[in-house]
Amino acid sequence: MILFVLRRLGLALLQLAGLIVAVFFLIRWLPADPVARFVGLNASPEAYASARASLGLDEPLWSQFAEFVGFGEPAGLLQGSLGESWVTGSPVAQEIRLVLPATLELISYSFVLAIVAGVGLGVLGALKPGGGVDKGTTAFGMFAGSQPEFAWGLILIYVFFYLLGIAPGPLGRLSPLTPMPEPITGLLTIDAVLRGDWRLLREALHFLMLPVLTLAIIVAGPIIKLTRDSMGRVLATDYIMYAHAAGLPRRVLAANALRAALAPSMTMMGILYSFMLGGAVLVESVFSLGGLGQYAVRSILAFDYPAIQGVVLVIAAISLAVYLLLDVLHAVLDPRIV
Repeated sequence: MILFVLRRLGLALLQLAGLIVAVFFLIRWLPADPVARFVGLNASPEAYASARASLGLDEPLWSQFAEFVGFGEPAGLLQGSLGESWVTGSPVAQEIRLVLPATLELISYSFVLAIVAGVGLGVLGALKPGGGVDKGTTAFGMFAGSQPEFAWGLILIYVFFYLLGIAPGPLGRLSPLTPMPEPITGLLTIDAVLRGDWRLLREALHFLMLPVLTLAIIVAGPIIKLTRDSMGRVLATDYIMYAHAAGLPRRVLAANALRAALAPSMTMMGILYSFMLGGAVLVESVFSLGGLGQYAVRSILAFDYPAIQGVVLVIAAISLAVYLLLDVLHAVLDPRIV
């Protein structure tokens, strides 16, 4: 198992290195002029040249790449730096550190809720194919996946905030009257537990209720379908049918079948988590969460190359870490792949 993990880790590092090269050069080969974005289209040649030099774009491309990686001065990736934002002048790593917790908190809780609901409903549907639960979950999965995230968010706001009044408005992570606490991890719910501040925990969970439910509804659909299909195939295998004929309890059969069915589903769940990480921008915008997605959109619209590079690399690193964890879990569920 140790060798298996080391091989997967080495592969992940090679993939990350390839992505570093790709994202740096592909951004600079785009038909866009970031200098004109900062100085305007009517700037004098002297102002244009001065801005180009201040952004470091007057240097050869390979020299820019060497600085980005950290071969020399200033500090680069090898020193843990993602550069400085062209818009704010602040370190990109520091800016991402401020906005990333909001996105991680949102998608992690949504992912857990979607897995619990999706796997449970998928198993129930597979155990009684053609029954009411099976038909209901199939219809739900198709309907949930056909609606965009922002539409679900607006519907939930209308129902639970406007009509029922049991959820807060889309005002951010906390009430505007509550000061944002000094971050420990940046995750409000975790920081509240670490401080023993249960009022803050209740408020943070209250404001997370609708955005988490919005994303969970979208993601639960494919998880239900994937679990139901995988579970159905496993229940039709010879060893499960033999165990059923031998008189094993239904719950034992379901547990053994679920373990075999989850193994091929792990990769899809990892893909869904990465999709949520990069695609939560609409939910963040609807609920004013100020996460990584909104930061990425602002950076793209401003042609802020260092910020764009930082966002892409952070998302890639988190995704590769998730894939590595899923590979390990897959190996635990099915030791034959080690």
